[in-house]
Amino acid sequence: MITSSSTPESVAQAEEILREAQRWRQQIPGDLHEHVVEAIYSQAARLASRAVTRPGLAAQPTLDRTIDRIVTSRMWGFPIMLLLFALMFWLTISGSNVPSGLLASLLVDQLYPMLREGATSVGFPWWLRGVLVDGMYLATAWVVSVMLPPMAIFFPMFTLLEDFGYLPRVAFNLDHLFKKAGAHGKQSMTTMMGFGCNAAGVVATRIIDSPRERLIAIITNNFALCNGRWPTQFLIATLFIGSLVPAHWAGLVSAGAVTGVAALGIGFTLLSAWALSRTVLKGEVSTFSLELPPYRPPRIWQTLYTSLIDRTMFVLWRAIVFALPAGAVIWLSANIHVGGNSIAEHLVGGLDPVALFVGLNGVILLAYIVAIPANEIIIPTILMLTVMVTGSHEVGQGAGVMFELDSDQAVKSLLTAGGWTTLTAVNLMLFSLLHNPCSTTIYTIYKETGSARWAALAALLPLGMGFLVTFLVAQIWRFFS
Repeated sequence: MITSSSTPESVAQAEEILREAQRWRQQIPGDLHEHVVEAIYSQAARLASRAVTRPGLAAQPTLDRTIDRIVTSRMWGFPIMLLLFALMFWLTISGSNVPSGLLASLLVDQLYPMLREGATSVGFPWWLRGVLVDGMYLATAWVVSVMLPPMAIFFPMFTLLEDFGYLPRVAFNLDHLFKKAGAHGKQSMTTMMGFGCNAAGVVATRIIDSPRERLIAIITNNFALCNGRWPTQFLIATLFIGSLVPAHWAGLVSAGAVTGVAALGIGFTLLSAWALSRTVLKGEVSTFSLELPPYRPPRIWQTLYTSLIDRTMFVLWRAIVFALPAGAVIWLSANIHVGGNSIAEHLVGGLDPVALFVGLNGVILLAYIVAIPANEIIIPTILMLTVMVTGSHEVGQGAGVMFELDSDQAVKSLLTAGGWTTLTAVNLMLFSLLHNPCSTTIYTIYKETGSARWAALAALLPLGMGFLVTFLVAQIWRFFS
């Protein structure tokens, strides 16, 4: 706009712009407005042709669409998902046996006696040697030997699937089931997050806008097997389930057992969501649009870094931090005697009637009490308690360690000596799936909900289901055996 305050230079520039515009307008045939509108609609049509699939017309063939037509189909989506996870578990179980044995041989069979003799030679009293070497070091050694190999194999493969873009397709396949159960479709994505860490899965429920459906997702996230529970599943499946068949089938059967437990966890998630949505958390189901990201070529080195440093080492370090004090507590409980028996023996004896009733044993229940801070130390705690309770006691020297756990067979022999059967192993795998969340997850639930009531429900619901399921399995097993 030219005003009275405009300078002669600005007026001249404005007049030149108008003349140039007029010249270009004269050179463009037809109505200028029609040309602008036609250009807008042409651009919109080009965008729509790339993004919209019309009924009766074939979509533009792309690699992403070709893959999605298979992995998200109603017929092939779930079989492919189960087979892919079974393959990952088989590779993990088959590949971790040798390195686990080597680590156990190095840390337990070779280094442990040297540390024990060294502590004695420098004048450590037997109780200090026991706390530091027999307790804290031995618990840490078992954590490393049992957890490191399977995690170093499983997490890179899981991260590859995540980076490639397959996990969102798994969520897409599960979306319909979650909506049928009365939950929000986005809970399928938070469940996938729970397979890495339940606390992270609880935080991820922030993507759900509905407070009611977000609560359902928070309460049921614990049914997804987290990082800390995978080693328990892998080890017990290898020792007891795989041993039921010939050796050349052991890996596949063990992988199938772990896959079945993971799938069962999704089933319990859907069942609990259905029950909650029809009782204490009634309401309408929300709808949303699920956008699938494009597939990306795997970045091998970044994946290895992410999985080994951010996941494997993080989980392992967390397990070591909790294993050190747990090892000291376990050793002290096994070497402080009251009325002729150790505290550990009193506790295990008191828990045994309830535990045996549901197909477990007192050592397992005590291990889960000790391991409330972190699921990662369940197996080392069970091994240490079994050694302490079944081992000999050297007078004035504390509980002795009788077993050299340098192979899967040695670990199985130790557990069998502690009264384990196939029923014990099966119910431990089920109880590992169905029990209270770790303390970190419980605290995260409290912070996210702001309610101790919902945090208590999230902790007690899976625990109650765990006891119910193991009781039913134990009764059916004993009836037919």
